[in-house]
Amino acid sequence: MMVSKRGFKCALIIAINLTALNVFGQKEDFIKSLNHQNHWVDSVFRKMNRKRRIAQLFFVRANTDKGKAYADSVAGIIKDEQVGGLVFFQGGPVRQASLANSYQKLAKTPLLIAMDGEWGVGMRLDSTTSYPYQMTLGAVQDNALIYKMGQLVAFDFKRLGMQMNFGPDMDVNNNPNNPVINYRSFGDNKYNVAAKGIAYLKGMQDEGLLTTAKHFPGHGDTNVDSHLDLPLLPFSRARLDSLEEYPFREAIKAGISGIMIAHMNIPALDTTKKLPSTLSRPIVTGVLKDSLGFKGLVVSDAMEMKAVTKYFPDGEADLKAFLAGNDIIELSENSALAIKKIRRAIRKDEISLAEFDAKVKKVLAAKYWAGLNHYHEIETANLVQDLNRPVAKELIQQLSDAAVTVIKGDANSLQLNPLQKTAIISIGVTKGTVFQQELGRWYTNSTMFMVGKNSPQAELKALLATLTQYDQVYLSINDTRLRPASKLDYSSDVKTFISELAGHRNTVISVFANAYTIAGLPGIEKSGTLIVCYQMTDELQRSAVKVITRQLKATGRLPVSINAVFTTGMRASL
Repeated sequence: MMVSKRGFKCALIIAINLTALNVFGQKEDFIKSLNHQNHWVDSVFRKMNRKRRIAQLFFVRANTDKGKAYADSVAGIIKDEQVGGLVFFQGGPVRQASLANSYQKLAKTPLLIAMDGEWGVGMRLDSTTSYPYQMTLGAVQDNALIYKMGQLVAFDFKRLGMQMNFGPDMDVNNNPNNPVINYRSFGDNKYNVAAKGIAYLKGMQDEGLLTTAKHFPGHGDTNVDSHLDLPLLPFSRARLDSLEEYPFREAIKAGISGIMIAHMNIPALDTTKKLPSTLSRPIVTGVLKDSLGFKGLVVSDAMEMKAVTKYFPDGEADLKAFLAGNDIIELSENSALAIKKIRRAIRKDEISLAEFDAKVKKVLAAKYWAGLNHYHEIETANLVQDLNRPVAKELIQQLSDAAVTVIKGDANSLQLNPLQKTAIISIGVTKGTVFQQELGRWYTNSTMFMVGKNSPQAELKALLATLTQYDQVYLSINDTRLRPASKLDYSSDVKTFISELAGHRNTVISVFANAYTIAGLPGIEKSGTLIVCYQMTDELQRSAVKVITRQLKATGRLPVSINAVFTTGMRASL
């Protein structure tokens, strides 16, 4: 068959376009894109002097709730130092979008903008969507829902002009008293953590968002908050290889675009005393890059944290993080000073020019992959509406429905007789709850009671006496704190009240709190039915009522071991 020159040219263009779209209409993933020469990256790199190249590795803090003086100080750093990116923290969406637009105008090379969005942009911003915490998601058995969440989170990030999420958290939380990870983890089973983390990151990356698995090599079994001091991870290399590192190894195989390094002292990997893993070349380059073969963006945890600044002040930590192998140095206390120290280290051949150039080009390649070679201002019209779409609300309810976990009871003990005299009690609150309101529609012969976190003993005794007049009790335990810790902030009298009430022959208890809190409520296992709902949200309260009234079959499984009775993977047979 004869083909004209024009026809051949058209066919060639179509073939090239299909290759660029990875045949299936999807964008080539970031890691694979690094294998190709990038003319935009090369062009931008050539136009920069060494100081500006170093500055590309620094990401500075930005807030929209600290006033004009603070915003102006960040603008000054962007203008004077030409840093590579920003990490936005607390504020509001419209304010952030407006500020990001103004900051981008000051940058000669577009800023890569990131945020910690483990449960979406609502982790940092008001008036936006928050998805369930990762421990709640750890109970979900359908990982396709978590993939979908990743897609919707990516939409929100991109709508706000952000290109990178410092998430998911892929720590295996095998320490119930972990003060900094805990409910942020998918749980204590490494396979579950890996599978759910990969579903989440793939949802985000497939929609064009850079992601960052954290906190390598694993922050799940620590009892010190690295924001406050340097945690020690005293485990053997074999233990770290087989447990802590497993989810990260799987994420690398799945094509994760970035990995964040934790601030921990790990003698099995580097014997240097008081040296955070972020600053350790044997860990960052030796383990992560060389042994595990990670080619993507290596991001330091925040360099303003006490785990590093306590032992390495005055820009020394930033220099060591750079020499260790980090590509992005996040939240330096003094980026100008750190840039000077790194320039000096390069002049003294403390790092090869080839390694330094590769870091800078990798950051620029991330900007290209995220579309910053064709930067557009953020449109602020309808922004809040776009960040609160009905599809997101529907998914939150689906995730909540899928997370509810019945760990004790059966179909008969779950749904009590709706005609009998029923007490519906909410503990830890000062006003009626969604749980009470929704359940009250089904149990019309019911009375609502509320018990505060610190209700006096005399009041609790009087209530117990009153409850003897009731045939059955539905009790909800609620943690109203923004971050659900592993121990409830209830008085000992209130905990005793729960224990005594659990012994009532017809008691169903729903826990809208961290699953670990059950271990601190001795006697709760005496209840006829025990439902774990992980956190206090309207959606999870509705889900619990749907399970109780048999509109929904509970499919969630415990993502963590609470004690010897209630263990990881557990689910009652209904």
